[in-house]
Order: sequence, then C-alpha cells, then structure tokens
Amino acid sequence: MTPSVIGLIFVAYTALLFLIAFLTGKKAGDEAYYRGDRRSPWFVVAYGMVGASLSGVTFMSVPGNVLRENFYYLPMVSGFVAGYVVIAKVLLPIYYKLNLTSIYGYLDMRFGLRSYKSGAAFFLLSRSLGATLRMFLVISVLHEFVFKAMGIPFPVAALVFILLILGYTFRGGIKTIVWTDTLQTTFMLAAVGISIFCIARSMHWTWSEMLVSVKDSPLSRVFDTDPLAPRYYLKQFVSGLFITVTMTGLDQDMMQKNLSCRNLKDARKNMYTCSGIILVMNFLFLVLGAILCLYAQENGIVCADTDHLFPTVAIHYLPALAGLTFIIGVLSAAYSSADGALTAVTTSFTIDILGVERRGLSAERRRRIRYVVHLAMSLSFLLLIILFDKIKNDSVINMVYDIASYTYGPLLGLFVTGICTRWKVDDRLTPLVVLLAPVLSYVLSLLARLFWSYHFGFELLLLNGLLTMAGLYLIRKK
Repeated sequence: MTPSVIGLIFVAYTALLFLIAFLTGKKAGDEAYYRGDRRSPWFVVAYGMVGASLSGVTFMSVPGNVLRENFYYLPMVSGFVAGYVVIAKVLLPIYYKLNLTSIYGYLDMRFGLRSYKSGAAFFLLSRSLGATLRMFLVISVLHEFVFKAMGIPFPVAALVFILLILGYTFRGGIKTIVWTDTLQTTFMLAAVGISIFCIARSMHWTWSEMLVSVKDSPLSRVFDTDPLAPRYYLKQFVSGLFITVTMTGLDQDMMQKNLSCRNLKDARKNMYTCSGIILVMNFLFLVLGAILCLYAQENGIVCADTDHLFPTVAIHYLPALAGLTFIIGVLSAAYSSADGALTAVTTSFTIDILGVERRGLSAERRRRIRYVVHLAMSLSFLLLIILFDKIKNDSVINMVYDIASYTYGPLLGLFVTGICTRWKVDDRLTPLVVLLAPVLSYVLSLLARLFWSYHFGFELLLLNGLLTMAGLYLIRKK
C-alpha cells in the first residue's frame, strides 16, 4: 500500500468526521459542549466508549506486547470488568445526585476549594500525558508509513493531526464526540476482525486450527504465578480494578460521556454493556497479537519496536484489504483518544480551574473563554507529543499505566476518603498531601527494588492512593 493511498484514506475519513461534526454541532451551546444536552442514547454512548477505552494503545501496543508478556494482560482486563461494576454502583449515583458538570465538583462539596482544584489539576496532568502518549503512538505510525515518504517531518505531522481534531470538536464538544466515537468504534473493531481473517488465510488455517495454534503456543500463557513479578496475576486483577475506577470513574473524559445520558438508569446500562464488550475485544486483541507473532516467526519478520509489529505486518505483508482496514482502524483509535481528551481537559480547566460557572459571567463571555482554553489545550497537546517523540523508550501501554499510577493515585485517595469516611480535612494542606504521595510512591518503589527485588507493577496506583489517604488522615480535623 503506497503512501498516497494511505493519505487519501486519511483525508476521506477525516472529511467524514467533519460532516458528523457539522450535523451535530449546529446551534450547540455550552450545555451541548459539556453534557450533550443530557440527551445522548445510552447504547450509543456505551458502544462509542469502547473505542475511547481501547484507544490507539490497545490497538497496536497490546498485540505487539504479546511477544514479550504473553497473555498476562488478560487478568488485568478481568479487573476492568469489576471496576466498571464499582463505577456503576458507587460513583455514578453520586455524580447524578449532585447534577455535576465536572465530576471534581464533588471534592469541593466534600472537602473544600483547594482539594477541588488539586483533584482537577491532577486530572489535567493525567489526561494530558496519557492522551498525548496515545496520540503519539498513532501519529508515529502514520509518520513512519505515510508522512516520512512525503518528506514531512514529525512535528508538522503532529500539528496537522491536532488542527484536525481541534476543527471538529471546537463547537459541538461532547455532543459531537458521542457520535464520532460510535463511527470510530465500528471501524476499529472491523480492522481487528479483518486482520485476524487475513492472517489466518495467509497461514492456511481454519478458525479451529488458528485457535489451537494460539492455545498450543507459549504466547498464550495467561497467569504469571511469581508473586514478585510485575505481572503476577493477582496484582494484575487488582490493578485492573483500580485502574478502571480511576482512569474511567474518576476521569472527566470518560464520565463526561456518561453524564450526557438521560438519567442514572441509562448511564448504568451504558457501563455494564461497555464492560462486556471491552472484555471480548481485549481478548480478540490478544489473539491477534499471538497470531501476529506466529506469522512473523513463520516469515522471518523482526521488529525492534513491538508497537510497530501490527502495522508492519498489516501494511507490508498482508493483502491490501488488511492494510486498508488497519489504517482506518488506527485513525479511528487516534481520533477517539484525542477528541474526548481535548474536550474533557477544556471542560475541567474552564469550570474547575477558571471557575467560569462561579463568576456569574454572561453566556457569550463563557463561550469566548472556552474557545481560548480549547486552543491553548490543543497547543499543549502538540508540545507533549513532540516531547514524547524524543524520549519514548518502552511499550507505550506500559508507559501509559506507569504515568497513571503516579497521577491518578491522588485522585483515587481523595475520592475514596470522601466516599468511605466522614473525615473533615484541613483544606489548606490538601495540595501538599497530593504532591507528596506520588513522590513517596516513587521512593518506596525504588527501595523495594533495591532491597527486596520486588518490582512494582500497575499496583503502584493502589499504593499511591493509600499514601494519599494516610496524608489526609494526618491533616484531618479532630
């Protein structure tokens, strides 16, 4: 598949997104931008959230990571499902009862203004780093296979991508994203199915032979039973649960879509449906990763970067149909990760940090502020993507969760303390607590590695949350 063909696919798909944005963004005001006018059908939100949850990281990094870590990701996915149940039963009722636009408004009601702004600031840091890391992965692949051949440097490719996302989210916000995510989920799932079909056909497998080959391969090991290993299966499950509670339930991006549903009942239906689909899809991604590895071994394909295994095989070795669907799938994953994140950080910064709803500003003034923040956040995303291009040194999925362990931990501690205790804390000291918790987590992880040969995995998130709770206990009011 030539770069010009891939470029045409890119243009056509982007044009389709702009058409949806035009149709959904007509007469869209602040309520439509922030909460979709509270009219989003739950099944549309659930289906679209699959694409937003999987993202470009799952699309490329999970299959490639099978080469190094087998199916050790699957226990974590099981933890995801448990996490969705917790969100539906515990967090969603709170958000709907308080009629929140930004979920961090709960911290203001529970602890005070500084706790509220501290939580929002950690979300902005978390989502900005996580979303731009996901975007970086996809843009790097597009640059490698499309823009480099045209002589376009990586920063320019990143700029083009950010400008396009800025263009179709600028007016409609969450009202537009609910529908574009639906389109993007469809293309992403189609890409996985067609890729599996093309590889099986190239290897002359029937479906049963393909599954037997995966099952008999050492790549299909699910449980790492070494308690000291970073991917120990119990740690994976517990980490998956808390990662979902934090990266979905305490994340403005994901919850903003849930809060656009008509009522709590619909939002819960959305959560349960989404969790089931995500479990099935992650399993398919792991199967895809296993057969990609078997195909690469059979054909002598070597990739120094496991994140590039899927695109290399799909574009250069499989039939054109596989390459075509891969490009559309990776574009879907990229846009799905980026558009919601950009809207969410704009919402959080405008409402939580600037406090536009507190200041009694006119609707026109609030809209102008939102536009400026939207532009500023787009610029910050661009700069972070360029930075990641300079420092990337690990599988992106591991980098995403490593970052989440440090940045979402304080959010976890704040919300668990607020929901599960009756403590009243000294709001002035909360910023100090949430800053110290990640630092102490990092120090403890180093000490554990040096003295006990214990390598913290994604359960570092839980440690970070517990340290935050301990700090809040120390500053509680007697």
